[in-house]
Amino acid sequence: MASSQSVRKSQVPVKCNLCENETIEWKCEDCGLLLCTNCRETEHLKIQNAQNHKVIDIKQVGVHSEEVDFSNMKCKDHTGQACCRFCTKCDSLVCPLCIAKIHKRHDLVEISEGFNTKIERLKKGQSKIQTNRTKLATQKVLLEQCKSRENDKYTKVIQTIQNHEKALKQAVDKYIEELNIEVSENHNVIMHSMDTDLDVILRSMKANDDKNNETKELTNATDIAKFFRKVSQIEKSLDIPIPKTQSSYNSIPKFVPGEITQSNVGVLQSDDNPIELTVALNIISEYQTELSIVTDIIPCRDKSFWINCKKDKTLMKVKPEGNNLKTFASFNIKVYSMALLPSNDILLSTEGSRLQQLSVTTCKLTQTVYDVNPLGPTDIYITSDKKVVVGVYSNTLGRRAVFVMNEKGDHETVYEHDENNKPIFNYLSSITSTSNGNLHVADYKPGSDRGRVVVLGQEGGIINTYTGHADMNKDKPFKPVRIVTTPRDNVIVVDLNTEVFHILNNRGELLTHFNTKGNTRIHPYSLAFTSKGQLYIGCGKPSTSTAKEAKIYHVTLSGC
Repeated sequence: MASSQSVRKSQVPVKCNLCENETIEWKCEDCGLLLCTNCRETEHLKIQNAQNHKVIDIKQVGVHSEEVDFSNMKCKDHTGQACCRFCTKCDSLVCPLCIAKIHKRHDLVEISEGFNTKIERLKKGQSKIQTNRTKLATQKVLLEQCKSRENDKYTKVIQTIQNHEKALKQAVDKYIEELNIEVSENHNVIMHSMDTDLDVILRSMKANDDKNNETKELTNATDIAKFFRKVSQIEKSLDIPIPKTQSSYNSIPKFVPGEITQSNVGVLQSDDNPIELTVALNIISEYQTELSIVTDIIPCRDKSFWINCKKDKTLMKVKPEGNNLKTFASFNIKVYSMALLPSNDILLSTEGSRLQQLSVTTCKLTQTVYDVNPLGPTDIYITSDKKVVVGVYSNTLGRRAVFVMNEKGDHETVYEHDENNKPIFNYLSSITSTSNGNLHVADYKPGSDRGRVVVLGQEGGIINTYTGHADMNKDKPFKPVRIVTTPRDNVIVVDLNTEVFHILNNRGELLTHFNTKGNTRIHPYSLAFTSKGQLYIGCGKPSTSTAKEAKIYHVTLSGC
């Protein structure tokens, strides 16, 4: 079967065919000219009948098929016959003779219709291939990240084993040395005891030998007068007592070697957290509130949590009881953001320039040392090393910045301008940090719904900027409202417009995304992880709803 195909060639960017100055943005399919916007609206219209020409966006070149000639297509079975129809049943081009002999009762369509049907199928197949390619690319990135983590983990485990080996050797050397010292001390004590008694015995033996020699000499004496003068004295000293010594002595203890087993040295335990490449959300429980939206949520150790609704000017402490929420405290106050202090008190960003502290025991508000005057705070975040990070703004001064303060309230670092001295931020909605010290700031331009995540380094520079997903945000602009760090040190960004979780690594690079509009529409807004890695999601409501019925979901989120 003969076929006609248009060959598409890749081209490097070229200039406008008419002015040769501007970058091309349009193509005239009738005259083949590549045009800039200015020439399309001026010079091109000077061409005869140009108003009837078909001009398309340069981005669409190659998307629309060029005109295809369906005439003079020879039948492969019948010489001299031209194909005139396409048989959908046999999936082949047919000529009049083919129709008369075989395809008379088959479904026949115009060749152009068959061609277009095939093109549409190919495009759908191509779209599926591209989607699969994107999924594979995401899986590749995740797998490479897991591989990197496992390599890091391997290095750490080997280093730990080697360090333990050194510690064991040092401990063994120490214990052996202590045993040697103990044996030596026992030996010295025993030897001293024996040597003392041995010295007593030797002195007694010498005394006996001396007395024996003296007696022997007297018995052999020939001078009888001298004999009688000394015999009485010698008789009195013949009874030499045997010195008293110890009847028993301590003995050096024998050494009983201890058993060296693997459990004494250390064992390997399998990780209870398997490596997962697919993000999965499992709802454990859900709770109904009487708020319009849960803009902030902080889980507490006693399984209660603080929730805030800026719109309703309501701050509450609640605790689940079954499927219901019991209210323990409620405040009528407009809170822009809140964070948990190391003391378990709540740090609040309100309408003043100074942050306030809410005591969880007395429920009283007090002023803190954290002041951003003359600016106003929008979001607050507390790092693992107890630094207080505050997003600030002032419409009057036209300033937007991030302040990093120590426990005394001193401003240690200020992020406000880039290397070209241009403002970095528009409106800071949420802040988090990762283990490498990077700050991740959710920032969007009010009124435009166009946002981004700015990653800031410890030295003050911009590490990366994430502006959303090309496909997910094609029709709905990226609007990041909340951002949180996962137990795996990745970052989840809540996109309000699409209800999608954008999952980034600690450098702000996209790993994957999770569409929450799956089985259950939850309308996520705020996020908070517990110490055990479970996630609370504070939600909004459908745009058509006016009721105060925002929900809170307690979920597990795996794979990120």
